[in-house]
Amino acid sequence: MKLKTATLLKIKLGLKRLTAVFIAINVLSPVYASESPAATEQLNNFIVQVQTAKGHFVQQQIKTDPKRMKDVNDPGTWPREACCKSSGFFLFERPGKFIWTYEEPSRQILQSDGTYFYVYDKELKQVIKRKLDGVLGVSPAAILFGSNDLNKNFKLRDIGKEAGLNWLELKPRAADTQFQRILIGFRKGNLEAMKLFDLFGNVTLLVFTDMKKNPSIPPDRFKFTVPQDVDVVQG
Repeated sequence: MKLKTATLLKIKLGLKRLTAVFIAINVLSPVYASESPAATEQLNNFIVQVQTAKGHFVQQQIKTDPKRMKDVNDPGTWPREACCKSSGFFLFERPGKFIWTYEEPSRQILQSDGTYFYVYDKELKQVIKRKLDGVLGVSPAAILFGSNDLNKNFKLRDIGKEAGLNWLELKPRAADTQFQRILIGFRKGNLEAMKLFDLFGNVTLLVFTDMKKNPSIPPDRFKFTVPQDVDVVQG
């Protein structure tokens, strides 16, 4: 089946949203002492302790000068201007099962049953289906939805405290990725924010709220059922 231009754009948008997804979960860990552990330690604890999670997110594209994206305390990483704001909720079970739902400004569902990845666009009445292995890769989504060996795929570095959060930087070891680097912010064991820097100078900010760790999830919760009168396109 030959894909129309609009369909290709929707595929690209869905995959771009997935890589920005990333993302993530508010870990309701025990209260730490006044000095929180380094962000790398908090991330490792998150990977070990959190098998399932759910919560809400706000995602937005933020404008910045690529020449000033060096460290977290650089003004370029906390720009004042923002655009393309979207929001929704997510649910995941590691490794590889998740539902990431955009509710505003338009409804779109990104979902995986652990084997296949689906993008459902309600307005287009279309579902795009492809193998999950070809989607996650070395991406922000793999950090949180997968069972990655982080040190194998990323270079990790603590970069200090900013805006009340402990931050770390992850740089992909592979050259063929969509991201230059990823910043993740924790507060006392809770993952609260993520900033994704792509190769074109764009920055995506994710902020997480109302998140709970390790909720009980029915075994068939991530099974995707194609709605009636909807076309399925193999991506």
